[in-house]
Amino acid sequence: MKAGKLAILPFVALVRFYQWGISPFLPSACRYSPTCSQYMIEALKTHGLFKGLWLGTKRIASCNPWGGSGYDPVPPKRCSHKH
Repeated sequence: MKAGKLAILPFVALVRFYQWGISPFLPSACRYSPTCSQYMIEALKTHGLFKGLWLGTKRIASCNPWGGSGYDPVPPKRCSHKH
């Protein structure tokens, strides 16, 4: 397993624990699709630990009555090839 994948595992596990152990007992409140917890997992898997946490945290912070709503996918990873 690559070091980057290994680094995100504890964070993905925490989000999965929230999804399976806490979220079912709370009223549905996420204003976005995909949900904020799924967005965090996708951001971590796509962008790695630091950028993934940053994107996921920004999304969670905007999930409030004065923030956004609707379809908001994780942005794709930018290609770093230089020609």
